[in-house]
Amino acid sequence: MPAYLTMPKLSDTMSEGTLVKWLKSEGDSVGVDEEVAEVETDKATMAMPCFDEGILHKIYVKEGETVVLGATLALILEEGEEPPADADTPPAPPASEESDSADEEKKEEAAPAGEAPKEAAPQPAAATIGGGSPAPTNSSGGRVKASPLARKMAEEQGIDLARVRGSGPGGRIVREDLEYAATGGGGSNLGLLPAGGGLKDEVTPLSGMRRVIAQRLLESKTTIPHFYLNIEVDTEPLMNLRAQVNEASLANDGPKYTVNDFIMRATVLATEAVPEVNASFTGDAIQQFGEVHLSIAVAIDEGLVTPVIRSAQTKSIKELAAEIKDLAGRARDKKLAPDEMQGGTITISNLGAYGIGHFDAIINPPQAAILSIGTIAKQPVVNSDNQIVPGQRMWIGMSCDHRVVDGAIGATFLGHLKKYIESPFLLIS
Repeated sequence: MPAYLTMPKLSDTMSEGTLVKWLKSEGDSVGVDEEVAEVETDKATMAMPCFDEGILHKIYVKEGETVVLGATLALILEEGEEPPADADTPPAPPASEESDSADEEKKEEAAPAGEAPKEAAPQPAAATIGGGSPAPTNSSGGRVKASPLARKMAEEQGIDLARVRGSGPGGRIVREDLEYAATGGGGSNLGLLPAGGGLKDEVTPLSGMRRVIAQRLLESKTTIPHFYLNIEVDTEPLMNLRAQVNEASLANDGPKYTVNDFIMRATVLATEAVPEVNASFTGDAIQQFGEVHLSIAVAIDEGLVTPVIRSAQTKSIKELAAEIKDLAGRARDKKLAPDEMQGGTITISNLGAYGIGHFDAIINPPQAAILSIGTIAKQPVVNSDNQIVPGQRMWIGMSCDHRVVDGAIGATFLGHLKKYIESPFLLIS
């Protein structure tokens, strides 16, 4: 009997999917679990398997189209089976509770039955100057203020009043302003405004990923009681050690390590020292986790994803560096599997490469803490002999869920993190 291929739920937060590419064409044979299409979810682009066996008779959704969960994508027939009479029309997806409630809202907002729509109020005719040309308006759409003489001069000399600065009361354009404009400004700050740049109004529809990011961040900020801690650390020992490690690694055709690779290891060790931050609020209890599943914020074109390094407490700096390099690369190519972005217990967000000194990140629910890593800055510091000397400093912020993490716990955690960064030999021991 005919079977319909529908849009499956490929991630826990997926509500719709974009069919990126068909891997099979109409008339091709398909088997159970055989990949038939690539689908973009809110988290990644992944291959979609077939759930039936037969011939791909009819494709209903074109490449690039976005449809809701359960929408009919294609019709599959058995070998030699005749298509149904309505084969050219896909069955409608089952109505969800969300769509039902949305329909109800639209009905409530609609005008009462029989009520004629109100006609738009007539707009007044545009004011004109001189021989009937419309009065100029400024960038905000308001009418440009100018004296009658200035308007007459502008019309005669072909000067756009919207690009002239006014020096009269309230910014009113007067004769002298037109004279400056006619001579190119004469070195004054009056005269013609600079030509506008290439900016333009633009509306970009939300992608599925951007929509979910917006929902989750709004939920986090409005339902989790955030509080913030910040600490300054001396990164000179870390930078010296990193230089030595990289020199030895590159000499043996090894990888080059980033500052973030060392920070990941320091975070794992600090989390083991203060396991109370490695937890989640469950509503009536606090769930503390026995392993550190480290989430790392990775910027991609559509927003931000947080791939997870599982059991990070068992891995060296070398292993952490290799794994995040692989995860970040596949995240940017949108090739991560859903389970590679789920189950994290603490997150690192590093904007140091963008020159950001310090910031406060929004917690990645259901986690209870996120670290915000700033840039390393060279600056004068006071040493133990009260001398001002060159130094390197970095700010680290910590956003905490106050239902799980108290101030003293967060401060203790940052103290351990500072110790590991300022004594980096502990990271490789």
